[in-house]
Amino acid sequence: MQYLVAIHHPHGYDGSKESPQMGRDIDALNDEMQAAGVRIMARGLRPPTEAKTLRKGPDGKVSVSDGPYLETKEYIGGFWILDCASIEDAVEWGKKAVGACRVNVEVRPFYG
Repeated sequence: MQYLVAIHHPHGYDGSKESPQMGRDIDALNDEMQAAGVRIMARGLRPPTEAKTLRKGPDGKVSVSDGPYLETKEYIGGFWILDCASIEDAVEWGKKAVGACRVNVEVRPFYG
């Protein structure tokens, strides 16, 4: 089963202000996930200010606007896609992600 481990950054987060130790901790976690054979993909996302939102109007036309779909206090700043035997295993990796990234993390299974 595959799981999304999503990193939630607070609004206004500036990754450039993070300590070099955090980068080393994330690298170590990535290495551990690779060694365990669970990591399928890991990516950081650019800030929501660089997002485009697409909406279908009542006339069927799609409009494109700058910025995120939702105005929130947190946003997904990056993620891992893991292949784990159970949600409990994925949550254990999520706990490690909380420690490495120093922010809230969401673990969610994919369909199928």
